[in-house]
Amino acid sequence: MLRRIFTLYFLPGLMFQSVVIAGGYATGRELVEFFLTMGPINGLLAMAVSTAVWSLVLALSFEFARVTRSYDYRTFFKHLLGKGWVIYEAAYLAMMMLVLAVIGNAAGEMIQAALGLPPLVGSLILMGLIGFLTFHGSDAIERVLAGWSLVLYLVYGVFLFWGLQRWGDSIVDNLVSTPVAEGWIINGLEFAGYNLAVVPTILFCIRHLTRRHEAIVAGLLGGLLAMLPGLLFYILLVGFYPDITQEAVPVNTILAALESPLFHLIFQVVIFGTFVETGAAMVHALNERLASGYARMGKQFPSPLRALSAVVILLFAVYVGQAIGLVALIANGYGALTYLILAVFVLPLLTIGCLSLWKTKHAYIER
Repeated sequence: MLRRIFTLYFLPGLMFQSVVIAGGYATGRELVEFFLTMGPINGLLAMAVSTAVWSLVLALSFEFARVTRSYDYRTFFKHLLGKGWVIYEAAYLAMMMLVLAVIGNAAGEMIQAALGLPPLVGSLILMGLIGFLTFHGSDAIERVLAGWSLVLYLVYGVFLFWGLQRWGDSIVDNLVSTPVAEGWIINGLEFAGYNLAVVPTILFCIRHLTRRHEAIVAGLLGGLLAMLPGLLFYILLVGFYPDITQEAVPVNTILAALESPLFHLIFQVVIFGTFVETGAAMVHALNERLASGYARMGKQFPSPLRALSAVVILLFAVYVGQAIGLVALIANGYGALTYLILAVFVLPLLTIGCLSLWKTKHAYIER
């Protein structure tokens, strides 16, 4: 019974959190760029906006996918946009390359900081792990992502508890000393927008849902589950405001300030694992889209191609990341794609998708 409840209501949210974290807040640079630069209190308000948007869009996406039996993004957008589904695919491929470039770059910097090895070594390790996971398919990815997410919540909780003991006064002072200003709604929408591009990457786990209330509850919980680690991390960032806004990888600065090599190592391992999660889920979504194409031709998608696609995509993404740099990728790339994602995914879902769900006579599809 407990396993069924977990699978129905928590697994989809944990999948979304797993995909979002590496491109959303694992390094801390994204939280700084979209939230902390406005001031600590305004950042919290913007995070609340992002969470609400995530929950709403996840709930609608899960139900639309359930009703239309869309377990890969091509099928989902053919139902939502008709022939216009290719517009989303173009946007998704661009977002995937951007996120993979970010995590490939960050993985290299982390390995260099922790072990003194060249950044390329970290990127290659990441590439190998993502290829290995995508080779084993949906069931393995679900188990790994859900399990690693629970580990992540524990480590982030310890991180916050320890940080509050060290910098609690600075955190409170910075929160109360910054006034509420304009702009936090826009920043919250932008952060939510570019991360929503990955929602269709987790549709493979929606196959467990059979009723409308399951999809709605799973979606509403998903937004909260995905933002919780980011909130815990953001509170710590507030204690280092405003100097932390200049750091390329803020998480390294805070971990160094804790002066605990053991916890630093543990946290780095967990974060590196989130990079693997995000990369595997995004590449797996592309593989599932390719597999559906093979299925329409009456063929089976060869397993070796799953791993090969991951390696080829990551090689190109790592090259892009090293050529452009982490800060520039986040500052320029995410914002440029946000409104395209909102236009081809969120807006149609809130209009065409909602109208379709309202009219459907199949609200309770049983399996």
